[in-house]
Order: sequence, then structure tokens, then C-alpha cells
Amino acid sequence: MGTFIARITAATRSDDSDGIGARALKGLDAVGGAAELDPIVEPLTRAVQALPLGRLRGVLHGRPLGHPLHPALVQLPIGAWMSSVLLDLVPGSERAARLLVAAGVATAVPAALSGWVDWADQHEQQRRTGLLHAASMAAAIGLYGASWAARSCGRIRLGRVLGLAGLTAAGSGAAVGGHLAYRQAAGANKAEPVPHLVKPRWHTLGRAEEFVVGEATRRTVGEVPVLVVKESDEVFHVLADRCSHSSGPLSEGEVADGCVTCPWHGSVFRLSDGWNVDGPATAPQPRFVTRTDTAGNLQARLPDVS
Repeated sequence: MGTFIARITAATRSDDSDGIGARALKGLDAVGGAAELDPIVEPLTRAVQALPLGRLRGVLHGRPLGHPLHPALVQLPIGAWMSSVLLDLVPGSERAARLLVAAGVATAVPAALSGWVDWADQHEQQRRTGLLHAASMAAAIGLYGASWAARSCGRIRLGRVLGLAGLTAAGSGAAVGGHLAYRQAAGANKAEPVPHLVKPRWHTLGRAEEFVVGEATRRTVGEVPVLVVKESDEVFHVLADRCSHSSGPLSEGEVADGCVTCPWHGSVFRLSDGWNVDGPATAPQPRFVTRTDTAGNLQARLPDVS
């Protein structure tokens, strides 16, 4: 732990000309590179992945929504806690403020569970940063739980002080969560740029006879890698190769039952349309339409391109 603290301290002091914001940002970047956290991260990851959640895991990832569920769920406790602080300023609102504090603690539980499920299927840098985010939010939950207990015992002033401390911890955790989402791209659709990188025309992938039925093959369309799977002499499937979840190489995954499974985190995509049918991915894979030209070349282009 001493090495970890030294790493963060060095990062925040890297350049005296940096402002406070830049130093904090460099400190968070250093957290992502802190391998010293791995002895904590790795067993936690295995524990979360071993939870017997069944189909609920996909719901917690947000697959039915098409985007992560966690950012939506966190609005409930944060909103309740911020509202309780405002009510603390209104005379005679102690009971309502206490109720909102309790509601925030209760709704933080499903929000935390969805966050942990997402966290366990992220890259190591994201998981290290996510550990700091989780610690901050756990502190917030603990402080607000203590605030509710103090308020329930009639110690209103102490409850308000604990609530403000909890809101500070929650705000810090939210800042780390923003770093995860926008700087480290946790939860973002990694395949979204594909339609903007591929020129709107037919692209030759090779001779149709080169591809083996049922085998995953990697080709490129311009600068974009694609997965090619030959189903029969007449039917080919072409998807963007980089998984929408974390950019895993689908061409190195298993092809079975009309689907391909990402080798990194187990997201499953249907070959016929790229739909994400299982795993942590919340967005489908971009799909290409194919044809074989008169010279026997397999060609592909994005749909809806003339």
C-alpha cells in the first residue's frame, strides 16, 4: 500500500505548473496503472463473477436497455440524498429528510450491485479505478446509514453533519465514476465508430473459396477489422471484429449455433444480424452485407449503402 500511495503522490506532483484539476486527473490516471491494487481486485473479480445471478446478470448489465443500467440506478440514491440536504434547510422537515436519507441508502443497494457486475467484466485499469469509486460510494452509504440512525435517535444536528459528509463522499465517488465512463470509456459502445470509419462502398475481403465453413477469419475493411464466417458456399456473415463491450477480438472467439462468443468477457453475438444475445455487451456488433462478384471475390459493405 505504501508503494501505491507513493505512486499517486508522485503523479500529483509531476509538474508544479499544473493546476489542482490536472493534478487530480493525473492522480486518477495513476490509480488505473497501480498494479499494487491487483491482490485486492483479482479475488473480488472472481467473487463477483461467481455470484449465481443467472439471467439477472444481463439485466444488471443493462442489456435490455441497450446501455449500462448502473448510471441510471445511481440517480435514485444521489437524488434522494441531495434532496435531504435541501430539506435540512427547511424548518419542520426533519421527518421528510430522514425518509429521503433512508430511501437513498435502500436504492444504493441495487445501484451498487449493478456497478459491481459491470466492474467484474472490465479491463484491469478500469477495475483498479473502479475500486476507488466503489470505496467512495461505500463510505457514502455508511455515512448516510449513520446519519439515518442519528436522526432516528433525535440527534438531528449530528445526522445533518453525517449527511453532508456522505454527500461529499458520494460526490467524490461520482467524479471517479465520470473518469471511468468518459476517460477510460467503461460501458461505452466500442463498436460505435465503425460506421464512421468505413467508406460507403463494396470492399473486397478475398476469394470466396479461401474461407472455410464454420471458421472465424479476420479481414480488414479499410482500417476496420472484421470477422468473416462462412456458413455455406452462398452464405457469409461479416461483423465488426472488435467487441462492442471492450474491443475483444471476435475472430479469436468460438463460433457455434449461429453465434460468436468474445474470448475476453464472454459476450455472445448472433452472426446473422450482430445482435448481442448474452454476456456483458449492451450494444450489438455492426453488420455488413455481402456478395460474391463475377470474379469469385467476397465483398462486404455496410447496410443501407447504395
